Amino acid sequence: MDQTVIERCQQVIGYTFKDQDLLALALTHSSVASTRLESNERMEFLGDAVLGLVVCQELYERFGELLEGQMTKIKSAVVSRKTCSEIAEQTGIADSLVLGKGMPMPGGLPQSVSAAVFEAIIGAVHLDGGLEPARTFILRAVGPFIDEAFEIEHQRNFKSVLQQQAQRWWGTTPEYHLLDEKGPDHSKCFEVAVSIGGRHFTSAWGMSKKEAEQEAARRTLAELGLMKDDETIYPPEAEPSAS
Repeated sequence: MDQTVIERCQQVIGYTFKDQDLLALALTHSSVASTRLESNERMEFLGDAVLGLVVCQELYERFGELLEGQMTKIKSAVVSRKTCSEIAEQTGIADSLVLGKGMPMPGGLPQSVSAAVFEAIIGAVHLDGGLEPARTFILRAVGPFIDEAFEIEHQRNFKSVLQQQAQRWWGTTPEYHLLDEKGPDHSKCFEVAVSIGGRHFTSAWGMSKKEAEQEAARRTLAELGLMKDDETIYPPEAEPSAS
């Protein structure tokens, strides 16, 4: 492999390989390899696992208030093929990929190909230097995507947003009241309403108490004028009235 390609890629990823053959393998697409075992496919497999581990640990350590389901949603967005492809294209990693004749295709690389080279490089860094250099590389690359995904998920956590707004404006915490429940034990529905400072808001039904509480919180935010129709939370022009 051309040494200039190796040097350029090392500059892009911010890591210098002790064994440059690992990087060369990570940049070898199956279309140019003699066999698939001599392509980056196996390294992509390893890199995908390392990427998932690093992102999961980062979410666990940074966001102690998130539930398992919320962390899963953020992780899915961050390690998605779309995100990995975007990183490879934006950083220029994809430009270092060695391809066979007929590649790249008109319109650029397929998303799967550019995503794969990003994951393969993660695998190569991990093999060459261990987990910590891989973690550094990963978090530098995916950090903005973690922040963005967290903000989206935070906006969808209506209970958390309502609590922050209630404490901000009135120095109190919303209360959730179970008003009714229907159905057999294995398939119950629950009706929940929110009250803030003595004011009661529109109730909501859900297939679980948590689901009903989230919907009740969403409706309360809307009634208070703290949420637009597209579910975007925003600060009001004047103090909302909770009475």
